[in-house]
Amino acid sequence: MAGLGAQSAPSPFTQQPDLADRYGIIIPRPPDTHKDKTTNPKVGAMDAILLQILNGLDKGSAYALIALGLTLIFGTLGVVNFAHGALFMIGAFCAVTLQRLLNLSFETIDETQTDFLGNALKVKTPYVEAWFGPQMGGTIIDWAVPLAILFAVPIMVFVGYAMERGLIKHFYKRPHADQILVTFGLAIVLQEVIKYFYGANPIQTPAPEALSGIVNVGAIIGMDIVYPVWRIVYFFFSLLVIGGIFSFLQFTTFGMVVRAGMADRETVGLLGINIDKRFTVMFGIAAAVAGLAGVMYTPINSPNYHMGMDFLVLSFVVVVVGGMGSLPGAVLAGFLLGILESFASMNEIKSIIPGIDQIIIYVVAIIILLTRPRGLMGRKGVMED
Repeated sequence: MAGLGAQSAPSPFTQQPDLADRYGIIIPRPPDTHKDKTTNPKVGAMDAILLQILNGLDKGSAYALIALGLTLIFGTLGVVNFAHGALFMIGAFCAVTLQRLLNLSFETIDETQTDFLGNALKVKTPYVEAWFGPQMGGTIIDWAVPLAILFAVPIMVFVGYAMERGLIKHFYKRPHADQILVTFGLAIVLQEVIKYFYGANPIQTPAPEALSGIVNVGAIIGMDIVYPVWRIVYFFFSLLVIGGIFSFLQFTTFGMVVRAGMADRETVGLLGINIDKRFTVMFGIAAAVAGLAGVMYTPINSPNYHMGMDFLVLSFVVVVVGGMGSLPGAVLAGFLLGILESFASMNEIKSIIPGIDQIIIYVVAIIILLTRPRGLMGRKGVMED
Protein backbone atom coordinates (compact mmCIF):
# COMPACT_ATOMS: atom_id res chain seq x y z
CA MET A 1 0.00 0.00 0.00
CA ALA A 2 1.35 3.36 -0.95
CA GLY A 3 -0.81 5.13 1.62
CA LEU A 4 -4.03 4.98 3.58
CA GLY A 5 -6.16 6.06 0.68
CA ALA A 6 -4.27 4.28 -2.04
CA GLN A 7 -5.53 1.29 -3.90
CA SER A 8 -4.49 -2.06 -2.46
CA ALA A 9 -1.12 -3.12 -3.83
CA PRO A 10 0.30 -6.63 -4.13
CA SER A 11 1.81 -8.12 -1.01
CA PRO A 12 5.45 -7.10 -0.48
CA PHE A 13 6.22 -10.82 -0.34
CA THR A 14 6.58 -11.36 -4.09
CA GLN A 15 5.79 -14.84 -5.32
CA GLN A 16 8.12 -16.70 -7.62
CA PRO A 17 7.39 -19.17 -10.44
CA ASP A 18 7.03 -22.98 -10.32
CA LEU A 19 6.24 -23.79 -6.68
CA ALA A 20 4.39 -20.50 -6.34
CA ASP A 21 2.18 -21.39 -9.31
CA ARG A 22 1.00 -24.52 -7.58
CA TYR A 23 1.05 -23.67 -3.92
CA GLY A 24 1.32 -19.87 -3.79
CA ILE A 25 4.48 -20.08 -1.70
CA ILE A 26 7.48 -17.77 -1.63
CA ILE A 27 10.53 -19.58 -2.90
CA PRO A 28 13.03 -18.96 -5.70
CA ARG A 29 13.34 -21.28 -8.66
CA PRO A 30 15.38 -24.26 -7.42
CA PRO A 31 18.25 -25.74 -9.43
CA ASP A 32 17.45 -28.26 -12.15
CA THR A 33 18.38 -31.13 -9.82
CA HIS A 34 15.38 -30.27 -7.63
CA LYS A 35 13.03 -28.63 -10.10
CA ASP A 36 11.25 -31.70 -11.49
CA LYS A 37 10.94 -33.28 -8.07
CA THR A 38 9.59 -30.28 -6.20
CA THR A 39 7.11 -29.26 -8.90
CA ASN A 40 5.76 -32.77 -9.38
CA PRO A 41 1.94 -32.81 -9.16
CA LYS A 42 2.21 -35.82 -6.84
CA VAL A 43 3.79 -33.78 -4.09
CA GLY A 44 1.85 -34.78 -0.98
CA ALA A 45 -0.54 -32.64 0.97
CA MET A 46 1.80 -32.69 3.96
CA ASP A 47 4.56 -31.20 1.82
CA ALA A 48 2.26 -28.36 0.78
CA ILE A 49 1.13 -27.75 4.36
CA LEU A 50 4.69 -27.61 5.66
CA LEU A 51 5.69 -25.25 2.88
CA GLN A 52 2.82 -22.92 3.69
CA ILE A 53 3.68 -22.98 7.39
CA LEU A 54 7.28 -22.07 6.58
CA ASN A 55 6.06 -19.34 4.29
CA GLY A 56 3.69 -18.05 6.95
CA LEU A 57 6.42 -18.00 9.61
CA ASP A 58 8.55 -16.03 7.16
CA LYS A 59 5.82 -13.43 6.64
CA GLY A 60 4.90 -13.50 10.31
CA SER A 61 8.48 -12.73 11.31
CA ALA A 62 8.34 -9.34 9.59
CA TYR A 63 4.83 -8.61 10.85
CA ALA A 64 5.74 -9.58 14.41
CA LEU A 65 8.93 -7.48 14.55
CA ILE A 66 7.25 -4.34 13.24
CA ALA A 67 4.14 -4.88 15.41
CA LEU A 68 6.37 -5.45 18.45
CA GLY A 69 7.97 -2.05 18.00
CA LEU A 70 4.58 -0.41 17.46
CA THR A 71 3.25 -1.97 20.64
CA LEU A 72 6.30 -0.94 22.65
CA ILE A 73 5.68 2.68 21.65
CA PHE A 74 1.95 2.58 22.25
CA GLY A 75 2.25 0.64 25.50
CA THR A 76 4.82 3.04 26.98
CA LEU A 77 3.98 6.44 25.52
CA GLY A 78 0.39 5.91 24.41
CA VAL A 79 1.27 7.20 20.94
CA VAL A 80 -0.18 5.74 17.75
CA ASN A 81 2.98 5.97 15.63
CA PHE A 82 2.20 5.89 11.92
CA ALA A 83 5.85 6.67 11.17
CA HIS A 84 6.95 3.24 12.35
CA GLY A 85 6.93 1.83 8.83
CA ALA A 86 9.38 4.59 7.87
CA LEU A 87 11.74 3.32 10.59
CA PHE A 88 11.60 -0.12 8.95
CA MET A 89 12.50 1.56 5.63
CA ILE A 90 15.37 3.55 7.17
CA GLY A 91 16.80 0.34 8.61
CA ALA A 92 16.75 -1.24 5.15
CA PHE A 93 18.58 1.74 3.68
CA CYS A 94 21.18 1.51 6.44
CA ALA A 95 22.11 -1.82 4.83
CA VAL A 96 22.16 -0.18 1.39
CA THR A 97 24.38 2.63 2.70
CA LEU A 98 26.89 0.28 4.31
CA GLN A 99 27.03 -1.82 1.15
CA ARG A 100 27.85 1.30 -0.89
CA LEU A 101 30.47 2.43 1.63
CA LEU A 102 32.17 -0.96 1.55
CA ASN A 103 32.21 -0.87 -2.26
CA LEU A 104 33.91 2.54 -2.49
CA SER A 105 36.84 2.03 -4.88
CA PHE A 106 39.87 3.70 -6.36
CA GLU A 107 41.29 3.20 -9.85
CA THR A 108 44.69 1.69 -10.60
CA ILE A 109 46.47 0.80 -13.84
CA ASP A 110 46.78 -2.97 -14.32
CA GLU A 111 49.59 -3.68 -16.77
CA THR A 112 48.57 -7.33 -16.97
CA GLN A 113 45.20 -6.45 -18.55
CA THR A 114 44.92 -4.63 -21.86
CA ASP A 115 42.17 -3.54 -24.23
CA PHE A 116 42.02 -4.45 -27.91
CA LEU A 117 44.46 -1.63 -28.69
CA GLY A 118 47.01 -2.94 -26.20
CA ASN A 119 46.50 -0.17 -23.65
CA ALA A 120 46.66 -1.07 -19.97
CA LEU A 121 43.23 -1.17 -18.32
CA LYS A 122 42.07 0.84 -15.35
CA VAL A 123 40.90 -1.48 -12.57
CA LYS A 124 38.67 -0.45 -9.66
CA THR A 125 39.79 -1.82 -6.30
CA PRO A 126 37.58 -1.40 -3.20
CA TYR A 127 39.36 0.35 -0.35
CA VAL A 128 38.35 -2.49 1.96
CA GLU A 129 40.24 -4.99 -0.21
CA ALA A 130 43.28 -2.71 -0.30
CA TRP A 131 43.27 -2.39 3.50
CA PHE A 132 42.50 -5.96 4.50
CA GLY A 133 43.58 -7.93 1.44
CA PRO A 134 41.49 -9.33 -1.42
CA GLN A 135 40.22 -12.34 0.51
CA MET A 136 39.30 -10.67 3.80
CA GLY A 137 38.06 -7.53 2.03
CA GLY A 138 35.88 -9.57 -0.30
CA THR A 139 34.41 -11.42 2.69
CA ILE A 140 33.59 -8.15 4.45
CA ILE A 141 31.81 -6.85 1.33
CA ASP A 142 29.96 -10.14 0.90
CA TRP A 143 28.69 -10.00 4.49
CA ALA A 144 27.56 -6.37 4.24
CA VAL A 145 23.95 -7.11 5.26
CA PRO A 146 24.74 -8.91 8.55
CA LEU A 147 27.41 -6.31 9.33
CA ALA A 148 24.79 -3.61 8.76
CA ILE A 149 23.17 -4.73 12.02
CA LEU A 150 26.07 -3.14 13.92
CA PHE A 151 25.88 -0.10 11.65
CA ALA A 152 22.10 0.33 11.97
CA VAL A 153 21.53 -0.06 15.72
CA PRO A 154 23.13 3.25 16.87
CA ILE A 155 21.63 5.09 13.90
CA MET A 156 18.12 3.80 14.59
CA VAL A 157 18.36 4.53 18.32
CA PHE A 158 19.42 8.09 17.51
CA VAL A 159 16.64 8.51 14.91
CA GLY A 160 14.07 7.20 17.37
CA TYR A 161 15.33 9.45 20.16
CA ALA A 162 15.34 12.51 17.89
CA MET A 163 11.87 11.69 16.59
CA GLU A 164 10.44 11.34 20.09
CA ARG A 165 12.16 14.37 21.61
CA GLY A 166 11.77 16.62 18.60
CA LEU A 167 8.16 15.96 17.60
CA ILE A 168 6.16 13.20 19.20
CA LYS A 169 6.55 14.36 22.82
CA HIS A 170 4.42 17.38 21.96
CA PHE A 171 1.47 15.12 21.10
CA TYR A 172 1.33 12.85 24.16
CA LYS A 173 -1.87 14.41 25.49
CA ARG A 174 -3.41 15.14 22.13
CA PRO A 175 -6.16 12.94 20.61
CA HIS A 176 -5.07 9.81 18.78
CA ALA A 177 -6.32 11.32 15.51
CA ASP A 178 -3.77 14.14 15.88
CA GLN A 179 -1.01 11.62 16.60
CA ILE A 180 -1.92 9.64 13.49
CA LEU A 181 -1.92 12.73 11.28
CA VAL A 182 1.43 14.08 12.48
CA THR A 183 3.24 10.72 12.41
CA PHE A 184 1.79 9.82 9.03
CA GLY A 185 2.97 13.19 7.71
CA LEU A 186 6.42 12.50 9.18
CA ALA A 187 6.44 9.12 7.42
CA ILE A 188 5.74 10.78 4.07
CA VAL A 189 8.54 13.30 4.65
CA LEU A 190 11.04 10.54 5.50
CA GLN A 191 9.89 8.56 2.48
CA GLU A 192 10.52 11.50 0.14
CA VAL A 193 13.94 12.14 1.69
CA ILE A 194 14.95 8.55 0.95
CA LYS A 195 13.56 8.86 -2.57
CA TYR A 196 15.60 12.04 -3.15
CA PHE A 197 18.93 10.54 -2.04
CA TYR A 198 18.53 6.95 -3.24
CA GLY A 199 16.12 7.23 -6.17
CA ALA A 200 12.77 5.60 -6.83
CA ASN A 201 14.02 2.23 -8.10
CA PRO A 202 14.59 -0.80 -5.87
CA ILE A 203 18.22 -1.39 -4.91
CA GLN A 204 19.49 -4.94 -4.85
CA THR A 205 21.17 -5.90 -1.59
CA PRO A 206 22.15 -9.57 -1.75
CA ALA A 207 22.61 -11.91 1.15
CA PRO A 208 26.06 -13.40 1.83
CA GLU A 209 26.92 -16.05 -0.73
CA ALA A 210 27.06 -18.73 1.99
CA LEU A 211 23.44 -17.95 2.96
CA SER A 212 21.93 -17.23 -0.46
CA GLY A 213 21.12 -20.77 -1.55
CA ILE A 214 18.38 -23.22 -0.64
CA VAL A 215 18.25 -26.06 1.87
CA ASN A 216 16.19 -29.22 2.03
CA VAL A 217 14.31 -28.56 5.27
CA GLY A 218 12.17 -31.66 4.85
CA ALA A 219 15.08 -34.12 4.87
CA ILE A 220 14.95 -34.58 8.65
CA ILE A 221 11.35 -35.80 8.45
CA GLY A 222 11.64 -37.77 5.22
CA MET A 223 10.29 -35.09 2.86
CA ASP A 224 11.92 -33.31 -0.06
CA ILE A 225 11.09 -29.66 0.65
CA VAL A 226 13.54 -26.92 -0.32
CA TYR A 227 13.43 -23.42 1.10
CA PRO A 228 15.68 -20.34 0.86
CA VAL A 229 18.36 -20.28 3.54
CA TRP A 230 18.10 -16.53 4.14
CA ARG A 231 14.38 -16.73 4.88
CA ILE A 232 15.11 -19.33 7.54
CA VAL A 233 17.86 -17.07 8.90
CA TYR A 234 15.37 -14.19 9.00
CA PHE A 235 12.89 -16.28 10.99
CA PHE A 236 15.45 -17.29 13.61
CA PHE A 237 16.80 -13.75 13.73
CA SER A 238 13.29 -12.47 14.50
CA LEU A 239 12.95 -15.04 17.30
CA LEU A 240 16.29 -13.86 18.72
CA VAL A 241 15.20 -10.21 18.69
CA ILE A 242 11.78 -10.98 20.15
CA GLY A 243 13.33 -13.16 22.84
CA GLY A 244 15.85 -10.43 23.63
CA ILE A 245 13.14 -7.77 24.05
CA PHE A 246 11.01 -9.96 26.31
CA SER A 247 14.05 -10.98 28.38
CA PHE A 248 15.09 -7.34 28.72
CA LEU A 249 11.64 -6.36 29.98
CA GLN A 250 11.28 -9.40 32.23
CA PHE A 251 14.68 -9.83 33.87
CA THR A 252 16.30 -6.40 34.07
CA THR A 253 15.54 -3.69 36.61
CA PHE A 254 15.09 -1.18 33.80
CA GLY A 255 12.60 -3.46 32.07
CA MET A 256 10.67 -4.14 35.26
CA VAL A 257 10.27 -0.41 35.86
CA VAL A 258 9.09 0.04 32.28
CA ARG A 259 6.51 -2.73 32.66
CA ALA A 260 5.32 -1.17 35.90
CA GLY A 261 5.05 2.19 34.14
CA MET A 262 3.04 0.62 31.33
CA ALA A 263 0.59 -0.72 33.92
CA ASP A 264 0.39 2.35 36.19
CA ARG A 265 2.41 5.35 35.08
CA GLU A 266 1.19 7.70 37.82
CA THR A 267 2.11 5.41 40.71
CA VAL A 268 5.61 4.79 39.34
CA GLY A 269 6.08 8.54 39.01
CA LEU A 270 5.04 9.06 42.63
CA LEU A 271 7.89 6.77 43.68
CA GLY A 272 10.36 9.34 42.37
CA ILE A 273 11.24 7.44 39.18
CA ASN A 274 11.65 9.45 35.99
CA ILE A 275 9.47 7.15 33.93
CA ASP A 276 9.32 9.58 30.99
CA LYS A 277 13.07 9.25 30.46
CA ARG A 278 12.82 5.47 30.48
CA PHE A 279 9.95 5.57 28.01
CA THR A 280 12.06 7.72 25.69
CA VAL A 281 14.74 5.03 25.79
CA MET A 282 12.09 2.46 24.92
CA PHE A 283 11.12 4.54 21.89
CA GLY A 284 14.73 4.32 20.73
CA ILE A 285 14.72 0.56 21.32
CA ALA A 286 11.47 0.19 19.37
CA ALA A 287 13.02 2.16 16.50
CA ALA A 288 16.05 -0.16 16.59
CA VAL A 289 13.78 -3.22 16.41
CA ALA A 290 12.06 -1.83 13.32
CA GLY A 291 15.43 -0.95 11.81
CA LEU A 292 16.84 -4.43 12.40
CA ALA A 293 13.76 -5.94 10.76
CA GLY A 294 14.43 -3.71 7.74
CA VAL A 295 18.15 -4.52 7.58
CA MET A 296 17.63 -8.27 7.49
CA TYR A 297 14.71 -7.98 5.08
CA THR A 298 16.76 -6.36 2.30
CA PRO A 299 17.88 -9.61 0.61
CA ILE A 300 14.24 -10.78 0.55
CA ASN A 301 12.82 -7.67 -1.07
CA SER A 302 15.09 -5.05 -2.64
CA PRO A 303 14.77 -1.80 -0.64
CA ASN A 304 12.66 0.97 -2.12
CA TYR A 305 11.35 4.23 -0.76
CA HIS A 306 7.77 3.02 -0.24
CA MET A 307 8.52 -0.30 1.46
CA GLY A 308 7.63 1.12 4.87
CA MET A 309 4.13 2.01 3.69
CA ASP A 310 3.72 -1.51 2.28
CA PHE A 311 3.94 -2.91 5.81
CA LEU A 312 2.44 -0.06 7.80
CA VAL A 313 -1.30 -0.75 7.65
CA LEU A 314 -0.84 -4.54 7.82
CA SER A 315 1.27 -4.12 10.94
CA PHE A 316 -1.36 -1.93 12.58
CA VAL A 317 -3.95 -4.60 11.85
CA VAL A 318 -1.63 -7.10 13.55
CA VAL A 319 -1.36 -4.83 16.61
CA VAL A 320 -5.14 -4.40 16.83
CA VAL A 321 -5.80 -8.12 16.43
CA GLY A 322 -3.20 -8.96 19.08
CA GLY A 323 -4.59 -6.33 21.44
CA MET A 324 -3.48 -2.71 21.76
CA GLY A 325 -0.60 -2.51 24.22
CA SER A 326 -0.07 -6.29 24.45
CA LEU A 327 3.45 -7.37 23.48
CA PRO A 328 2.70 -11.14 23.46
CA GLY A 329 -0.49 -10.41 21.53
CA ALA A 330 1.43 -8.51 18.84
CA VAL A 331 3.88 -11.39 18.33
CA LEU A 332 1.15 -14.05 18.37
CA ALA A 333 -1.03 -12.12 15.92
CA GLY A 334 1.94 -11.48 13.62
CA PHE A 335 2.75 -15.15 13.17
CA LEU A 336 -0.91 -16.20 13.12
CA LEU A 337 -1.89 -13.75 10.39
CA GLY A 338 1.27 -14.53 8.43
CA ILE A 339 0.37 -18.23 8.33
CA LEU A 340 -3.26 -17.52 7.41
CA GLU A 341 -2.19 -15.20 4.61
CA SER A 342 0.21 -17.86 3.35
CA PHE A 343 -2.48 -20.53 3.15
CA ALA A 344 -4.89 -18.06 1.52
CA SER A 345 -2.34 -17.45 -1.25
CA MET A 346 -2.58 -21.06 -2.46
CA ASN A 347 -4.13 -21.28 -5.92
CA GLU A 348 -6.44 -24.03 -4.72
CA ILE A 349 -7.90 -21.61 -2.17
CA LYS A 350 -7.99 -18.66 -4.56
CA SER A 351 -9.84 -20.72 -7.15
CA ILE A 352 -12.64 -21.18 -4.60
CA ILE A 353 -12.59 -17.63 -3.20
CA PRO A 354 -10.91 -15.29 -5.71
CA GLY A 355 -8.86 -12.51 -4.12
CA ILE A 356 -9.00 -14.03 -0.64
CA ASP A 357 -5.23 -13.63 -0.27
CA GLN A 358 -5.61 -9.83 -0.46
CA ILE A 359 -8.31 -9.57 2.21
CA ILE A 360 -7.81 -12.54 4.53
CA ILE A 361 -6.01 -10.47 7.20
CA TYR A 362 -8.82 -7.91 7.29
CA VAL A 363 -11.53 -10.59 7.36
CA VAL A 364 -9.83 -12.31 10.30
CA ALA A 365 -9.41 -8.95 12.03
CA ILE A 366 -13.14 -8.21 11.69
CA ILE A 367 -14.10 -11.63 13.05
CA ILE A 368 -11.74 -11.38 16.02
CA LEU A 369 -12.78 -7.84 16.91
CA LEU A 370 -16.47 -8.76 16.71
CA THR A 371 -15.94 -11.66 19.11
CA ARG A 372 -13.12 -10.16 21.20
CA PRO A 373 -13.27 -6.33 20.95
CA ARG A 374 -9.97 -5.93 22.84
CA GLY A 375 -8.13 -8.32 20.52
CA LEU A 376 -6.59 -11.67 21.36
CA MET A 377 -4.66 -10.49 24.42
CA GLY A 378 -5.74 -6.86 24.87
CA ARG A 379 -5.97 -5.25 28.31
CA LYS A 380 -9.11 -3.71 29.76
CA GLY A 381 -9.30 0.05 29.47
CA VAL A 382 -6.80 0.47 26.60
CA MET A 383 -8.22 2.97 24.07
CA GLU A 384 -11.66 2.58 25.65
CA ASP A 385 -11.91 6.10 27.05
